[in-house]
Amino acid sequence: MKFTLSWLKEHLDTEATAEEIAETLTDLGLELESLEDPSASLGAFTICRVIEAGPHPDADRLRLCRVETWPNGPASPSEEVQVVCGAPNARTGLIGVFARPGTHIPGTGVDLKPGVIRGVESNGMLCSERELMVSDDHDGIIDLPESAPLGARYIDYAGLNDPVFDIAITPNRPDALGVAGVARDLAARGIGRVKTPAIEAVEGKFPSPIAVKIADDVAAGACPVFAGRLIRGVQNGPSPAWLQKKLRAIGLRPISKLVDITNLITFDRGRPLHVFDAAKVTGDLVVRFSREGEALLALDGKTYVLPEGVTVIADDNGVESLGGIMGGEHSGCTEETTDVFVEAAWFDPVRTALSGRKLKINSDARYRFDRGVDPESCVDGIELATKLILELCGGEPSEVLVAGKTPDTARSYRLDPARCASLVGMDIPEAEQRRILEALGFTPRDEDGKIMVGVPSWRPDVMGEADLVEEVARVASLTKLEAKPLPRISSGVTRPTLTLGQKREAQVRRTLAAQGMNECVTYSFIAQTQAAAFGGGDDSVRLENPISSEMSHMRPDPLPGLLAAAARNQARGAAEIALFEIGPGWSGGEPEDQRITASGVIVGATAPREWSGARRAPDLWDAKAAAEAALSALNVNVERLMPLRQAPEWFHPGRSAVLGLGPKNPLAVFGELHPRALEAMDVKGPAVAFTIYLDNVPAPKSRAIARPALAASDFQAVERDFAFVVDARTEAETLLRAARGADKKLVESAAIFDVFDGPRAAQSLGEGKKSLALSIRLQPRDRTLTDEEIEAVAKKVVAAVTKATGGELRG
Repeated sequence: MKFTLSWLKEHLDTEATAEEIAETLTDLGLELESLEDPSASLGAFTICRVIEAGPHPDADRLRLCRVETWPNGPASPSEEVQVVCGAPNARTGLIGVFARPGTHIPGTGVDLKPGVIRGVESNGMLCSERELMVSDDHDGIIDLPESAPLGARYIDYAGLNDPVFDIAITPNRPDALGVAGVARDLAARGIGRVKTPAIEAVEGKFPSPIAVKIADDVAAGACPVFAGRLIRGVQNGPSPAWLQKKLRAIGLRPISKLVDITNLITFDRGRPLHVFDAAKVTGDLVVRFSREGEALLALDGKTYVLPEGVTVIADDNGVESLGGIMGGEHSGCTEETTDVFVEAAWFDPVRTALSGRKLKINSDARYRFDRGVDPESCVDGIELATKLILELCGGEPSEVLVAGKTPDTARSYRLDPARCASLVGMDIPEAEQRRILEALGFTPRDEDGKIMVGVPSWRPDVMGEADLVEEVARVASLTKLEAKPLPRISSGVTRPTLTLGQKREAQVRRTLAAQGMNECVTYSFIAQTQAAAFGGGDDSVRLENPISSEMSHMRPDPLPGLLAAAARNQARGAAEIALFEIGPGWSGGEPEDQRITASGVIVGATAPREWSGARRAPDLWDAKAAAEAALSALNVNVERLMPLRQAPEWFHPGRSAVLGLGPKNPLAVFGELHPRALEAMDVKGPAVAFTIYLDNVPAPKSRAIARPALAASDFQAVERDFAFVVDARTEAETLLRAARGADKKLVESAAIFDVFDGPRAAQSLGEGKKSLALSIRLQPRDRTLTDEEIEAVAKKVVAAVTKATGGELRG
């Protein structure tokens, strides 16, 4: 949205400078894009006098001019320069505009330099209006009257020294798409006083011969009201200089009086209009929806084939205009136009925007209708256009014709003055709040002890109390908002807010990261085939509206997402992959079917390549170590967990296990993944994984947030080794449990440190036998153990293991 300072002052009585206004606009929310100072581009051009204009010695169409200039201003001594000029009106005594060498010529984009033209030096330039971008006139150089002040800046003499504001308008501020609306905001801030001229009705002399009808389906919303008036006997032609200058300053090209008037009102009041050549309208005008295949040659010279449903204005010959978007070439006004029909309607913003996008048409009218033009401005727009047309073009107006009914936008909202402090943090007195709202066009009134604020028709964005507070705050200036500390809590130390589940997730996250694994966050939606490979994929977890076909089901476990991430890393050459994720999995569609798990995968080698040859593929013990570390962080005694063989089918049978507090309470599963599962996820194995069921881990009996104190003993520990010959099918865990239970007070730990099995064991120990070697650590708490006490405990260990396994101590 562009406007000049002088244009703004037609609506605002102010003494503020352009810089002060620019700063205020941004503070009001009308962000300043640029402030153009014409002096920067036209300030170097001065008024000069041609002392003598003679023929060029070597060119018939060139004139050799002696030009008197005043390089240091009108009061300074004059200076004579020689200029070669090709303008046909260059003559002796001409008062023109001079540009000295080094000046940038905006119309051509070049920097002027001294030159030699046909063997004659030229040290400057006599300029045309097009070269200064004042107009398109390039038939000759500027010819000023004798009264023009010699040596003065041309920009000051011609009244072109007018700053141009360019502000960014957010979609919620259609009222600021007219200079009058911008002036209203500035006046509310106190930067001046609104003096927008009132619009007076122009009496009609006769009934309009062109009638308007709105189709019933259009009147329901697309175009509920249409105002028009015929003016006969007008004389169209070039606009006066003041109007052309105003439009050129904001980047618009003057076309003719009638068109320029509509453009002026569009930018001055934010009220788009259209003018039809009445002689080219056949019959009456009908506002209707377009039919499939209808076409219109628009004013931009392009022919648009219309889809069905575009709001159009048509006559008996067909479509003449696209409602709220652009007029047609056929009924457009020319210099031969004598009778015009002026139109001002209200078009639905959503439908106008959709139609404009389909047709790929951008126009100043569409830009405003997309955001919401004041529905009560139709008749005022007609009256203002009539006044200007009569002043500039003459003619006689008909009565104003109004079809349809103006939409009722009247609404009021309650405003609590205290909400300004609670919503924005600014203490603004109630009287000031009322003043600001009244200055913006709102109507605050007292009703049943409350402030009810009526919203003006030009503010479709205000839809409640919060919007009213926003209006007050932005006008009062959010720069006055002071940073204040939050009030201190006087009730002492606040209670912890993290739940047990949140604490556990943090503990497991830190532990797994310390194991050298990288955390992932993957989608909870996966493909049905992937979900089925991990025990899910039924209709109870199918999404009704999935993002894509590859995200159709809720995941049963984070493992599929981790394996998909591992596959992507493998495809990019990664060799060592260790990933984990803590998140939900779903076994059904009910709330109780969601469970929080911590899952991890290890794919590829366990270490980078190096000279010692320590590189190896991961095995189930790597997964077990990570799972047990996480459970230990949750204060679970992993030595007391029962190993079970009921691992899910996506784990390798015989190379996986479940850790639980019993068959009905599994805490974790670990092991090597089944080749079938790896194939489904396109992962190159072997790969091991684990899943910890965090919801199954029992809550601690104590509410203490810290672990119990370390119970270190001052007495020396004792280690003893035992080797037992047992059945080859005996599990090592059976031996360990028996050894730990032999003397729970003294046996601190038990571990397997050697296994002897296979064919060689069968030869020396007997068929179906193996040897397991245990290391037992005894830790006394109150005394140093004697040899007799150590031997007694050893006998208990041997007896317990023998009873549990049927084995015997190896000799």
